[in-house]
Amino acid sequence: MNESFSRLLALLPVQARGAEADYAALAREPAGAFLPRLAAVPQEAKWHGEGDVLAHTKLVCERLLELDDFWALSLQQRQTLYLAALLHDIGKIPCTREENGVITAPGHSQTGAQMARSMLTTAYDMGADRAMLSFRESVCLLVRYHMAPEHVLEKENPERYLRGLAANGELAEGFTLRMLCLLAKADCLGRIADDVPQLVESVELCAVLAQDCGCYDGPCDFPSAHVQHAYLSGRRVAPDQPLYDDTWSRAVMLCGLPGTGKDTFIAAHYPGLPMLSLDEMRRAMGVSPEDDQGRVAQAAKEKAKEYLRAKQSFVFNATNITPDLRGKWLRLFEQYGANTEIVYLETGWRERARRNADRKYAVPEAAVERMLDKLTPPERSEGTYVQWLCV
Repeated sequence: MNESFSRLLALLPVQARGAEADYAALAREPAGAFLPRLAAVPQEAKWHGEGDVLAHTKLVCERLLELDDFWALSLQQRQTLYLAALLHDIGKIPCTREENGVITAPGHSQTGAQMARSMLTTAYDMGADRAMLSFRESVCLLVRYHMAPEHVLEKENPERYLRGLAANGELAEGFTLRMLCLLAKADCLGRIADDVPQLVESVELCAVLAQDCGCYDGPCDFPSAHVQHAYLSGRRVAPDQPLYDDTWSRAVMLCGLPGTGKDTFIAAHYPGLPMLSLDEMRRAMGVSPEDDQGRVAQAAKEKAKEYLRAKQSFVFNATNITPDLRGKWLRLFEQYGANTEIVYLETGWRERARRNADRKYAVPEAAVERMLDKLTPPERSEGTYVQWLCV
């Protein structure tokens, strides 16, 4: 763990009961730089009688420290959860608007997770090793899904949804539904509104359901990765049902920002497989990354179909930094019966910049920073096999 991140953790009041947050000191840290900005973001008084987003955030952090279950967690879990509470509503900074006289912040959870990821990556270099990556993504998952426990019973299949969320603990080892429910409970208690008791009850029912599903403190067990993916992707199978694996070999999707070493990794780990590279296709077709990518995408799709029809295993090499980008390709691969494997690569932010600069076709750093702002690593439910690796 690097010195700058250790300094941040030392400021979090999670060592022992009775400590209080020093918000002035936290505001001098990159992770706390959002705090002054939160004070300028209003909230709808009916749902947030406490006032602006900063007032709410401070109440959430205080309520979290009052929960006995919070102190039953390990120190690292408390650090993760408190940092997530501090950052959980930063997405309201860009997302807050007034619609028909009502203040709303649509999409703030996902936006907040992306903002947290960008800040933790650039300011604390949290992609440099696997433990730091896991810590960062545990925080980001908590931020992204902090409202989910309040509404899980409204889902068509809440058990499947919870098992899918919990499966992310295979990748971000510090993330559990227990922690998510604690954050959601503190979020409810950190509001002044008439519906707080009902929302707290919804969160507690979510916790009970997660326990019944066997995924409250970690991912639940499946007979195989094939069964897990079939179940989490929505097929009508039971989570404990043995299932014949009728997929053929594999379609491997590489993900990662420019400079993370995807080409080097492929050469070392998949030497016998053909590679479908969007960068190479762009250069062969004379298409700039700034131009319309329709022709490149269509050509890549046709080439992928050639491999799929022939049941030829292959590697698909592109940045693939968002669920939407990955999803359209993964659906194609699975329509042809391929076994999908997703490999997400990261390295230290400064090391990534050095590697990118040394590439024959370097990507401008400003463009990479824009990509980082959109980056969402693959969740466990997206493929049959999913790995996060630091290289």
